[in-house]
Amino acid sequence: ACKRESLTFEKPYCSSAGPYLHTPTANLSASLGAVLYCLPMSKQYYGGQAVIEGVMMRGRKTMAVAVRNPQGEIVLHTEELTAKIYTSTWGQWPFVRGLGMLWDALGLGMRALLWSGEVSAQEEGKEKVEFSGPVAWTTVAGSLLFGVALFFLLPTLLSKFMANVLGDHAVVDAILEGVLRLVIFLLYLWAIGRIPEIARVFGYHGAEHKTINAYEAGAAMTVEQVRPYSVQHTRCGTSFLLYVLVISIFLFAPLTFRGMENVWLALLLRFVTRIALVPVVASIAYEMIRFSANHQESAFMRALIWPGLQLQKLTTREPDDSMLEAAIAALEPVLAADGIVVRAQPVVAGEPALATA
Repeated sequence: ACKRESLTFEKPYCSSAGPYLHTPTANLSASLGAVLYCLPMSKQYYGGQAVIEGVMMRGRKTMAVAVRNPQGEIVLHTEELTAKIYTSTWGQWPFVRGLGMLWDALGLGMRALLWSGEVSAQEEGKEKVEFSGPVAWTTVAGSLLFGVALFFLLPTLLSKFMANVLGDHAVVDAILEGVLRLVIFLLYLWAIGRIPEIARVFGYHGAEHKTINAYEAGAAMTVEQVRPYSVQHTRCGTSFLLYVLVISIFLFAPLTFRGMENVWLALLLRFVTRIALVPVVASIAYEMIRFSANHQESAFMRALIWPGLQLQKLTTREPDDSMLEAAIAALEPVLAADGIVVRAQPVVAGEPALATA
């Protein structure tokens, strides 16, 4: 659904983020990246996602992925957003626009992650590494199956068994399932964060947040100006997933099918309904996080946002300057595509940080 850019620059050029290379796209690809995603919204159109050794940013018209290769250069890919979910009026309708986030995570995010893997693994003078064709689809399918098994099948089976032990009640079953899913999610984030390679991805996640926070505060897009900002963000995909998990407890509660005589059919229906309702849960969660992000002056909303910000401590790390450079390099072309020129110098009090080209 996305158009590939044809421009190529044969040697590095400089921006406020430092030297980086433009290349024509290879095959962008894969991962369940929602946990690392910062959601674009009205008035604040810019969000992103951490990838392997880099950052993906998305705006209204384009997306860009900046990845550091083994030679230390930042390789930048950009492409226009032409899918109807981005360009149509209905794509911005309430409870429909949340589907764009799912499209980002399962579409753009997956392709961006696989492409970043190609770039980060490509050593000079050696055969090109490609995650495309059967390799890509096997990776994507395996990731999806693992996620479904871990976050849907396992809590469903465990809750049914535990509910039988504790009293065989539908309400107990539904609450247990939701709590178990949340606990598994937290343990999963804690465990993968201890893997050095994933910890680096979480560092890029922090860089993405700092860059978006700095941009929204009107700061100049330089490492020095971006560095002081927080690694937490109210529209982070980690917070979004926390909303999803909590909402699903209430939405799935009536759908335990415990009255059916055929136990295996009940389990199958329970599993299918949960998968089918994922877009509904995601749409509700998106509207909630959108509303809370736009009303942070309310003490109640700040209390609602707080758990998600705390959870981000598991999925972000303090980035180094090279990570910030990649995040800035990814954001700049996205802003430029929307006619926004970001100053490379600190903002003087009373002066706008941004200029429209």
